Amino acid sequence: MLTVAGLSKSFGGRELFDDVSLNILSGDRIAITGPNGAGKSTLIKIILGKEEPDGGSVSFIRGTRVGYLPQESEPAGNETVLEVAIPHEHEHDGQFVAKVKQILASLGFKLTDYDRPAKEMSGGWIMRAHLARLLAEEPDLLMLDEPTNHLDLETLIWFQDYLKYYPGAILMISHDREFLNNLCTHIAELRASKIMRYTGNYDEYVVQRAAMEATLIATAKAQQRDIDRLQLFADRFGAKASKASQAQSKRKQIERIKEDMVQVPDGPESTMGFRFPQPQRSGQRVITLEKIKFGYGEKLIYDGIDLEVERDQRIVLVGPNGAGKSTLLKLLAQVLTPQAGVHKLGHNAKYGYFAQHRAAMLNPKHTVFQEALDTPQRITEQAIRTVLGSFLFRGDDIYKPVSVLSGGEKSRLALVKLLLDPPNLLLMDEPTTHLDLASVDALIEALKQYQGTLVFISHDVHFIRALSTHVVRVEAGTLRHFGGGYQYYLDKTAQSARSALTSSSFSKNLTAPKPVVPQADRKEQKRLEAAQRQARSNKKSEIQKRITALEKEIADLEAKERDYAAELEKPETYHSGGRATQINRELVHVSDRLEAANAEWENAGAELAAFEAEQAAP
Repeated sequence: MLTVAGLSKSFGGRELFDDVSLNILSGDRIAITGPNGAGKSTLIKIILGKEEPDGGSVSFIRGTRVGYLPQESEPAGNETVLEVAIPHEHEHDGQFVAKVKQILASLGFKLTDYDRPAKEMSGGWIMRAHLARLLAEEPDLLMLDEPTNHLDLETLIWFQDYLKYYPGAILMISHDREFLNNLCTHIAELRASKIMRYTGNYDEYVVQRAAMEATLIATAKAQQRDIDRLQLFADRFGAKASKASQAQSKRKQIERIKEDMVQVPDGPESTMGFRFPQPQRSGQRVITLEKIKFGYGEKLIYDGIDLEVERDQRIVLVGPNGAGKSTLLKLLAQVLTPQAGVHKLGHNAKYGYFAQHRAAMLNPKHTVFQEALDTPQRITEQAIRTVLGSFLFRGDDIYKPVSVLSGGEKSRLALVKLLLDPPNLLLMDEPTTHLDLASVDALIEALKQYQGTLVFISHDVHFIRALSTHVVRVEAGTLRHFGGGYQYYLDKTAQSARSALTSSSFSKNLTAPKPVVPQADRKEQKRLEAAQRQARSNKKSEIQKRITALEKEIADLEAKERDYAAELEKPETYHSGGRATQINRELVHVSDRLEAANAEWENAGAELAAFEAEQAAP
């Protein structure tokens, strides 16, 4: 489907990648991972033809349809939400329009949103409209850059389940570990200018990479021991005439070992080695809402709700999009004032509210390091450097002016400042947005150390699982409490759903009476029945033979496809003139026949199922 061969790319003398090759087949779900600045987004742009490589090539199998969802969408014009989601060529296709509307509803849009100008909505909602169009179009290769950033938890779970059955291949960049674990068949790690492909999901990749690195380190140490041993001999006996030839032989052996020396890749991102300052201890009741009423204009969100948060609780707010989770967090943080009811802070309680706009409170004239130093807590410069490093501000990055930081970098710096002087009640709205996997892990580690109370909203299931000890479901103006972590919440809600389904189902199966068949001549009836049975058996056997033959052909074709793909990933393939072109030609032929054979196999399977159902009917 897609072959990336020998790509190289540099920016300002810095090598992003060199001789990178990657092959994507139908059905693959591949995530590109790697440290910040490794070149993941640049690789995607080169594949899409938006940037030119310094060397190498990108080729698609003829007729491959590609769909791309960028991390940020272009500003909307005067189109409505429905016009963004439905391309002009499909606007009169009733089936396509119906599918788009169904997907829009699943992504959280209301019927009244369809005709709204898209520019009235946030960038996240515009991205959802683009996503609905892509999912309805079903391109052969779906390319997604941080697709979960603008989704709430429940929409994310729907999207994840939808992609499990997506008919095409998927190439993605994502920093959502749970999302990668549920979807990926392969991880392509871009690190140290090279790409390494691993089979399995993200957790399996972590295990495989650790094992590979352990092997490489052991091999490198063994090679170094051999070099040291040979060097010792050469140094000791090089000056002796009787041993000179042997010493020279040892030096040549050293050179050969150095030529084949194993390159040990950079280790994984360093883990947190710093204990954050801890806040003053609060009373047992940290914050209380009593009989709170709040709404926007005529739309009432809450009418008389109560909520009490106790010391050391780690509460995650979950619920459908638009249920009022962020509103509840803002009421706790007194960003919003209730129309009725009481907001009470407990003894010694002090809250801090983290939302995306918090990054705007940074001083643009400061450097990253100066901004981190600007905290009431007395912390050593080395400790601050350690914390900044854990959130990926390393080397000269700490001297960058705040004014030139990206949105994600400002978000990370705001988190650092909050954690260096934390209140005893943290109220956090989507703190992992724009954070990469290493930064998410650093934040989890910091919040595990944190000796205070936490109330948060997140769509990152890995983050939720790691931290939550209590779940509050917000829906239809009510709060429902689950006194356990996220898995406990899932188990309880699934159990409730099963109970509701059971209570509404029929408890008995009713069978129709068999029709009365008139008597016929006994011998003639037996002969006719035997002939019919034989005819049915012959037909079933013929279909089964066809299925068996197709399954064997498909297995052979898939094996050939894998072999060709593996050969295309070898650098030496491109050393022989015309070899890569020949393999690509063969790969196109095999892929075309594989697609046709799979279609024939599906048709034969459907024919067999229909035949068996017909025979089983009374």
